[in-house]
Amino acid sequence: MLTSIADRIMCCLTGKMTNSVGPLDSVESSDGFEYVEVKPGRVLRVKHTLPSRAASECPPEENQPSEKGVVNCKRKITVYRNGQLVIENLGDIIHSEILHCQNGNVEPSSTVEVELSDFTSTTTQANGTTNTSTGAKEITASKRRKRKPKKTITIDCKKKVTSCKGTHSDVVLFFIHGVGGSLDIWKEQLDFFSKLGYEVVAPDLAGHGASSGPQIAAAYTFYALAEDMRSIFKRYAKKRNILVGHSYGVSFCTFLAHEYPELVHKVVMINGGGPTALEPSLCSIFNMPTCVLHCLSPCLAWSFLKAGFARQGAKEKQLLKDGNAFNVSSFVLRAMMSGQYWPEGDEVYHAELTVPVLLVHGMHDKFVPVEEDQRMAEILLIAFLKVIEEGSHMVMMECPETVNTLLHEFLLWEPDVAAAVTNGEQGDAESK
Repeated sequence: MLTSIADRIMCCLTGKMTNSVGPLDSVESSDGFEYVEVKPGRVLRVKHTLPSRAASECPPEENQPSEKGVVNCKRKITVYRNGQLVIENLGDIIHSEILHCQNGNVEPSSTVEVELSDFTSTTTQANGTTNTSTGAKEITASKRRKRKPKKTITIDCKKKVTSCKGTHSDVVLFFIHGVGGSLDIWKEQLDFFSKLGYEVVAPDLAGHGASSGPQIAAAYTFYALAEDMRSIFKRYAKKRNILVGHSYGVSFCTFLAHEYPELVHKVVMINGGGPTALEPSLCSIFNMPTCVLHCLSPCLAWSFLKAGFARQGAKEKQLLKDGNAFNVSSFVLRAMMSGQYWPEGDEVYHAELTVPVLLVHGMHDKFVPVEEDQRMAEILLIAFLKVIEEGSHMVMMECPETVNTLLHEFLLWEPDVAAAVTNGEQGDAESK
């Protein structure tokens, strides 16, 4: 049976009550939103923009060589009993010419040695390239051979990375917000890419925006929310799908990219933090202990969370209001924080991803240190980090033009095959 909230939504949209006991097809409202019942009693609001284009307006992709854009993803991930993680890139090393940035342009190296969950093991040079610490470099190959690894994972596959244009009918962009937000925080991005002809999908998480808000804490665990996003993804996904996540939403993008490597074409992570497993006990604004959150009124929580903007002027306050950001009940906020438990999402989980990733970080972010995104770029196989100097945690609302340009360049980017093949051959020769 549907909850009272879902009943009212369905009654309002269809003019009658429903007796369905299974997942329903989406119902479109007069304001252009769709309401999707992902499971009985759990209804999510979704903004789905499907460009109205004739078949003749959707030209097939240009005749390209079958090997164009193909990346050889070869990687050996070794975890030792002392907590050391060694990542050896044996395939193509991708270099991008489209993401020029003065701070934080990270390109993968052939071998990465880090301590699991230890951010102090990496340093960043002045040119933005991330390297391991001196202590990690002192571990020689001979010593590594003497130790018995706890776990070894080998990745050997080919990934075809192509340019995604708005005229391509097989491309869908998914936008996933974080704690306290709603799909409205993506307004500038949804408008921008819709006008370029892209099909876009943006859901409200349960308890956020206009989605139903079950009054049970179990409804807001990572796994419950991840299954919601799986349902939305499977419903709207096409051949090439690009996932864009902000903050906590990055975790769901990572989950989907790991679950559907053949369908997820590219991923954008905005202020998502480091590649560490989620633990609700961590002391941060997005993992605050329940006892503390219990004492925060919705008004105080909103005032505290608005620090996500670099500036605290009238414009930023209006952006929060227009974006329906942090307008959630204290119960949902507490349940979201305490439900952030995802032990599988550690460094190894992220290192297994073969999808190209663009990391966007607002330099004035008070919640996520830039070192965390630098570490994420180091762990991922194909990653590019862009730091926006004038941005903060809500950088897509503060600097929409910059973010839109970065995202669009990334969608159109495809690897330089000649350079990639050359680097890949060198990597193979060194491994032999």
